[in-house]
Amino acid sequence: MRAFNYSAIREQKWDSELLGLISAIYKEVGKQELYLKQRPEELDKLVEIAKVQSTEASNAIEGIVTTSTRVRQLVEEKTTPKNRSEKEISGYRDVLKLIHENFDAIPVTRNYILQLHKILYSYANNPMAGQTKNVQNYISATHPDGHVETLFTPLAPYETPEALDRICEEYNRVIGNMELEPLIAIPVFIHDFLCIHPFNDGNGRMSRLLTTLLLYRNGFYIGRYISLEAKIAKDKDLYYDALAESQKGWHEGTEDVVPFVKYILGTILSAYKDFEERVALVETKLSALEMVRRASQNKIGQFNKQDIRELCPTLSDSSIEGAFRKLVESGELQKKGSGKNTCYLRLK
Repeated sequence: MRAFNYSAIREQKWDSELLGLISAIYKEVGKQELYLKQRPEELDKLVEIAKVQSTEASNAIEGIVTTSTRVRQLVEEKTTPKNRSEKEISGYRDVLKLIHENFDAIPVTRNYILQLHKILYSYANNPMAGQTKNVQNYISATHPDGHVETLFTPLAPYETPEALDRICEEYNRVIGNMELEPLIAIPVFIHDFLCIHPFNDGNGRMSRLLTTLLLYRNGFYIGRYISLEAKIAKDKDLYYDALAESQKGWHEGTEDVVPFVKYILGTILSAYKDFEERVALVETKLSALEMVRRASQNKIGQFNKQDIRELCPTLSDSSIEGAFRKLVESGELQKKGSGKNTCYLRLK
């Protein structure tokens, strides 16, 4: 088994781009803390939107889908899951809620990770829920001509429990002793977790839940207000490319984690920027019309009601629709399509 040791990472020279990302994130953290002190009540809706988006997006990345309406009902616990997809979505909702409410009481250990995995599958009849894998898994790609290429071979089942223990121990050591910047230690831990690929099913979703958990435990609360999972889903090809690039040489301990670290940091920084943008709309007492107008001015290309709802969490659907009508009448927006396919284009 490869050695898990953060000492080489601690001594690594980081380039200016990566250090710039870390510096920019800390700057945004300071701004967020100020916003949270000044207007906490107005940000509650951002939390609810992020929960729905995170649950929907993280499952969608793995091909587990249902309608947006059903996802909202499931996240708000207003309905009972009807099929396998909805059962897995409900399980993700429960783990995310647990992390939101109890992150400081969930230590980073193999046993706790197994418990979270068990909850992830608590609605589904999965005999391997809460247990490490019992068969060898592979990270592969299916090409257009149908042939399957193995991109990476994770650790064997018999190596997995010890490997999980080791990455948890190393992570806790460098964080506890303040030996490594948390914004580097977190992506490295997630990268190792994905290389181990400890479960038969649910590795991707668990990695994203653990990312949120580790960020919270280190004081980065952005995932509460902006969905990191939704950001990853929007450019998942970049996510998979960065992961594949960083996995080369992992078994030998010669991998370069920088591409994956930069991807994760870029996603975190982008989420903080989104938070600032949304708070700017919430913090001034604007009319619904002006709020939607300003939100639409932040959009390039086509956008829909959902896009504006994310930026204007304090507005009801009817207020957004009413503002859309007025902006179309004034010639500021152009309406295209109808029903669920309705979208808008800024003209001014």
